[in-house]
Amino acid sequence: MKKPILAHFLIFALFITPVYIHAQEATDAHKDSLKTIIDQYYTLNLSVFQSGSTVEDIDAIFAMFTEDFTYVHPKYGGTYTRENLYNGYVNNQKNGGYNGKVVAFKRENMIIGLNAVVVEKRFMTKGENGPIAGKLEMTLFEIRKGQISRILEYW
Repeated sequence: MKKPILAHFLIFALFITPVYIHAQEATDAHKDSLKTIIDQYYTLNLSVFQSGSTVEDIDAIFAMFTEDFTYVHPKYGGTYTRENLYNGYVNNQKNGGYNGKVVAFKRENMIIGLNAVVVEKRFMTKGENGPIAGKLEMTLFEIRKGQISRILEYW
């Protein structure tokens, strides 16, 4: 008869014992490093988008990616592997798609989490009277060991 009483006591104790779950929080230094990664990514992309950019400029972006990197953009074809995306960049460059029309990225908002960053930004393009702001776009970056492991576009 002692066994059932002990079992009931243990079950009861599990239900009344408070459980504290401590979530990891991103420190200020960690947030700064993630912000730096994203800023560098956009700076390198801006260089590639200019006329006269080179394959080395593209390589600099891809050095920021993990080996198993994926790019997800449902509106423009779904999921791309690192190789698919690289070939797309090179083809756009060869075909004159990077012509200097994009003059800046205007970041409207950035939310930095533990290993992810969400950015709201606009492409700024050349206009007759100065840069023209494009539509607001949202992008999620996942970061692993200081490199971008996945980009998800929500525009």
